[in-house]
Amino acid sequence: MNEKNISLIESAFKEYYFNRFDLIHVPKRATEREFGYQKFNSGMIRHLAIKNDKELHLLLMKEIPSDVYCSNAYYTFPNLPMSEKDWKGADLIFDIDAKDLALPCRKDHTIFKCSSCNSSVIEFQSQCPKCGSTKFETASVMCKNCISESKKEVTKLVDILTSDFDIKKEEIEVYFSGNEGFHIRVTNSDYEPLGSQERADLVDYIMFNGAIPESFGMKRQNNSKSSLPTLEEKGWRGRIAHRLFTSKSKTPKITKEIISSGYTAFQVQLEEIKKTMGVRVDPKVTMDIHRIFRLEGSINSKSGLSKIQCDNLDSFDPFLEACLLGDDNVQILADCPLQIKLKNKKFGPYKNELVSLPKYAAVYMLCKGLGNAI
Repeated sequence: MNEKNISLIESAFKEYYFNRFDLIHVPKRATEREFGYQKFNSGMIRHLAIKNDKELHLLLMKEIPSDVYCSNAYYTFPNLPMSEKDWKGADLIFDIDAKDLALPCRKDHTIFKCSSCNSSVIEFQSQCPKCGSTKFETASVMCKNCISESKKEVTKLVDILTSDFDIKKEEIEVYFSGNEGFHIRVTNSDYEPLGSQERADLVDYIMFNGAIPESFGMKRQNNSKSSLPTLEEKGWRGRIAHRLFTSKSKTPKITKEIISSGYTAFQVQLEEIKKTMGVRVDPKVTMDIHRIFRLEGSINSKSGLSKIQCDNLDSFDPFLEACLLGDDNVQILADCPLQIKLKNKKFGPYKNELVSLPKYAAVYMLCKGLGNAI
């Protein structure tokens, strides 16, 4: 990112951190956690120990980081190298991102930016119409459908965590990630000791990975003796029963049809069910017991929006509630071929135009690579 863009963004971030200390706090058991941060055009700085809000706020004002992180893990010595930290356990964390959902709407709001001349186009082309380059970078502008579909995944995840893992709703924290998805943290201490492999197994269960017909009573041989799950059962067997039968009266007929179709047909059916019923989380995030996770209240440098907790997921509007930078006007050269809506205001499309925008909109475009400060 060029220096003028960094200067404008850092100024907006510094103003935010100074004015919104009320949103930015160290999490529980802060003295046992590792902190880290990045600055624009710089690498990650990790293995920091921060004791309280005062130390955190001082770091934010002094360094003006592009991104701030905190470990989900607890350590005896969080500021030492990884091999010496003495890992004690970790919160369960999940990342649900719209880019991983393979939504058809993505093609309508993905922008291709030429790596040579920086011109932007919406539809993918084999070469840049302006300079002929064949190298492109992509930028995505989130839409309401992306957020809506991501919320559905969060709802499915919370349902499985509460009903299958005996986790209380008050132990589940849901955050908008600050870009195009949601972060979920579970603070139930029973799950803190789980290692990476156990968390991988848990994710497989949540995603409905590796489901086999035998788990649902279908036999490979002599499938006439198969016994499919019932509507009264719990967990995935109960979910699959509700998906297959919908009601008790239809169960005998549908059971007979499934069994007569055979093992392979049922296996294919389970794979189709996985696409809609399995929760699409990023497994690498949950498996990583040493991960540093974006700090709640901090700004996501990919968008200029804040990571904030969703008290009411259904009504939560990130375009409004997570858009917290200043609204004084700044001038940028905008090259944004799509219309963007933030704080109930519409901006663009712009084609290499000098425009005066509220700071929150200007920073959003700069973070997405869709403009330049002047």
